[in-house]
This record gives sequence, C-alpha cells and structure tokens, in this order.
Amino acid sequence: MKKQEVIQALSHARQLSKQRKFEQSVELAINFKGIDFKKADNRIDVDVTLPHSTGKQGNIKTLVFVKDNLFAQDIKDKASKIIKDSEIPNLKKKDVELLIRDYNVFLAEGPTMLTVGKYLGQQLAPKGRMPKPITASVSAFENGIKNISTSTKVTNKKGRFMPVVHVMIGKESFKDEQLTDNIMEVYRVVSESVPGNDTNIKSVLIKLTMGKSIKVGEKYDQKEAPKGEAQ
Repeated sequence: MKKQEVIQALSHARQLSKQRKFEQSVELAINFKGIDFKKADNRIDVDVTLPHSTGKQGNIKTLVFVKDNLFAQDIKDKASKIIKDSEIPNLKKKDVELLIRDYNVFLAEGPTMLTVGKYLGQQLAPKGRMPKPITASVSAFENGIKNISTSTKVTNKKGRFMPVVHVMIGKESFKDEQLTDNIMEVYRVVSESVPGNDTNIKSVLIKLTMGKSIKVGEKYDQKEAPKGEAQ
C-alpha cells in the first residue's frame, strides 16, 4: 500500500462526508483473504504505537495502583482514582467489575504489579485492563498517559473471528499527513502479524464516523458530492 494512495483516499473520504455537529473520528478497516481465523494462531491481537495521537485522550480516566505514599500524594490531582497496594486484597469481584467499567487506563507503580496480578489478574487480563508498570514519579505517570494516547489495540479475537479488523486512527481535525502516518503504521504492524503478510490483505477502507467507506487504491470521481445519509 502506497502512502500517496492513502492520502488520496482520505481526501476523497472528507469530500464525501457531510458537515456534522460533532467532530467525527477517522476509522480504518483492513479486510483479509485466505486466512483461517478459526485457528487461534492466525487471529490478530496486536498493540500499535502510533506516530500521532488517536484523539482519545479527552476520554481518559486513569486508575493507578500505588505503594509509595509520597507518589500517591504527588498524583492525587492528576489520576482519576488511586488504590493503595494494601487495599488490593480487599477488593471484591464486584468492585473490580466497576473499576473495569469506569476506568479505561490502568497504571501501576512497579512494586504493586505482583499484588495486582495475584488478586486481580483473572478479572483484569481478559478485559485488557492489566496495568502498565511505571516508576514512582510524576513524569513517569505523565509519560504513561501520553503513551496511552498514541497506542491502540487491533484485534479480531472477540466475537466471530471475522476476516476484518477495525480501528480508530484519529479525528477529522487532524492533518492528512498525521492520519496517513497512523494508517501506514497500523497497516505495517497488522500485515506483519498475519500469515503471508500483505499478500493476504484483500482491501483497506477509510471512513469518517458518518461517512462513506473509501477503498484505498481506487480511482475516485473528484466531482462526486455527498448524497443523503452516509452508507
């Protein structure tokens, strides 16, 4: 897949999208062929660190497991919730379910990781909520948040193992160059994670939230205008 083809597809997706009262996300779909996703080894489940933000940082709610009291004090106004190491064994199953529901970023001071794994791992791991370890410093906490805003998971392990993956790669306010960089990195990581690499990629589609899906690499009618509701 060529970078210029992605830029052209993005431009056409914008052209065909109506102006909305909210900022739309830019979404990427990669379709596969010739891969049996019923086989566990073939399923896709990769974390991708993008060159630019996903645009999700405004929705971040951070839970931090800590052991150092001074560290807890330093981040009390920055983290959404702090749980002390000594409190972890007392968390009930329902408590953990609520944490998984209410918080989308989980961080842990290094020394608490064993305690988290022992008492909460069976609930957190299947939901993709095992915390990322950080050192006991404000800068490490802030870097952890920053890394979250540029990372995304691409998977088809959930549901019926369809031969496609979907991922949000940014917002419509982003420059085409930024979105293209993100798309190219997702494509690279995903293609390297499947049998046959990009030879088994059938198509790549780009769309805005309420817009029409545009296939990368096709020739587009630049005079085409938005018609009715998006398909």
